Amino acid sequence: MLSICCRETVASFCTDEPPSPEAANPKRQSGVSSRSETKGRRRIMALLKLSLMGFSFVFWAAGLAMFTVGIWAKISLADYLVLSTNRYPNTPFILLTTGAAVIIWGFLGCFSAATENRCLLRMYGIFQLAVLVAGLSAGLSGLFYRKDIAEGFQKGLQEAIRLYTEDEVKADALDDVQRALDCCGVHSYQDWLFSPWSLDQEGQPNGSVPSSCCVQRRGCRNRPVPTEGAEMAGIHTHGCFQKVFDFVSDNMFHIATGALSLATIQVVGIVLTCLLAAKIAGPVPQERARAPVH
Repeated sequence: MLSICCRETVASFCTDEPPSPEAANPKRQSGVSSRSETKGRRRIMALLKLSLMGFSFVFWAAGLAMFTVGIWAKISLADYLVLSTNRYPNTPFILLTTGAAVIIWGFLGCFSAATENRCLLRMYGIFQLAVLVAGLSAGLSGLFYRKDIAEGFQKGLQEAIRLYTEDEVKADALDDVQRALDCCGVHSYQDWLFSPWSLDQEGQPNGSVPSSCCVQRRGCRNRPVPTEGAEMAGIHTHGCFQKVFDFVSDNMFHIATGALSLATIQVVGIVLTCLLAAKIAGPVPQERARAPVH
């Protein structure tokens, strides 16, 4: 009987397979899966960080372009905005301040992504949302209110001619526009002939135009304009309204298109910022230290 029991014990010992290391140690198996999950999370974080930093660089470049356009608008559009009767906000100032803010926040966006700072990332996302709303508002306003802009310039030019002897600021702006665009009057040079300024000319009560209407100063017969015609007088015959409107309308279209484009790319930045902030906020699995066995 004893020999039979011994044989059965030896047979069972030889046929049983030894347990695998993972089955023998479940903590080790969970640690391996935790490490692989951590590596995958780190790769996603690295991809999001690089994408947001690249977007922040594009955002910074757009802010620099906006700041440059603001300087150009401050120099080039000042006279045209003075002549408009519509009281629009100071567009060059808005472009300058917005461009400077975008440049600063572009750097902060790179910094927040590199340091994985959740607070800065959230503030960066809120700022991008504000730029999105402002860009859509400015772009759509510039596209939809071009007719109002045209009416404002037409009334402004007429008012500048009527108050030519009273309002020096508008008079200087009108002279600069007539010289720059080679034009005279609102629709033609005849708008000057019976204006208050022309009627006040000594010796020649009417029929005169300002010297800013002259093609060349030498030989210009602008006081009064000869009856043979404006071509013989050496003055510009075309009015300024159409040229001013074309100039401002074209530039407003480019500015509005740029604002809408900048607003559109904010969607990408907002999505990247939210994803990165969410990844940082989530718990990062760590391998638990194995407790010593006593």
